[in-house]
Amino acid sequence: MTHPNTPPATAYPDGVSVRRAARSGVLRAPTSGMAQGFEQGNLVILHADDADDFLRFCVANPKAAPILDVSEPGSFHLPRLGADLDIRSDIPRYRVFRDGVLAEQPTDIAALWQDDFVTFVLGCSFTFESALVRAGIPVRHMDNGTNVPMYITNVDTIASGKFGGPMVMSMRPFTPRDAITATVLSSQLSQAHGAPLHIGAPEAIGIADIHKPDFGDPPDIRDGEIPVFWACGVTPQAAIMRARLRLAITHEPGHMLVTDLNCDAGRQF
Repeated sequence: MTHPNTPPATAYPDGVSVRRAARSGVLRAPTSGMAQGFEQGNLVILHADDADDFLRFCVANPKAAPILDVSEPGSFHLPRLGADLDIRSDIPRYRVFRDGVLAEQPTDIAALWQDDFVTFVLGCSFTFESALVRAGIPVRHMDNGTNVPMYITNVDTIASGKFGGPMVMSMRPFTPRDAITATVLSSQLSQAHGAPLHIGAPEAIGIADIHKPDFGDPPDIRDGEIPVFWACGVTPQAAIMRARLRLAITHEPGHMLVTDLNCDAGRQF
């Protein structure tokens, strides 16, 4: 579905502008295409007694869960990612899981905050999309104003403690020529999931109907294009559901934390 009444991505040139728009309630849409050149991140907030297992899960699965930062227990600030950043309000929409079940999808989590919460921010494939745009490669969900499609696959993660389960992958359709270029460009950003995990043949990774994603919006795949699949930072949400934690908070898929980290600085696209 398209997301009406959303300002154009160019209205948000940097991470601060995105976060302030989310904090004020102006922005409630997916963040793909916004603040190009700045790193976006997936969110996981857990009780401290769950954090060690989750940290090991991330280390064991760096394609799906590349760590950008981890907070001190109880802190809702992550100064390395942004000076003016409040993790309780600066994402367009959140997900709240209770006993592994999605219970709420709020736009602010200040009322839910607890003193032992630990925040993990994990790299996101939206980060490398700016490199694709600069290379003249069309990114269909950006062009259509929709959310990227994401699929629960039959590819297993490496389990750690209570965390494990299937890999979630995001998909972007490209011509074969553009798929090669997208692979080369994304491979240079390991903190944003790196190179694709799979190209073509969705049934080979357990996707029965590519037009029915588990998260995000249905894809627009045109003649001559092939699906290209990247590891996705929604994978931890599948692990959280499987672990049946008493309480966990994440981002709504596609609604990311946009940081002040410049992904262009010191990197070769």
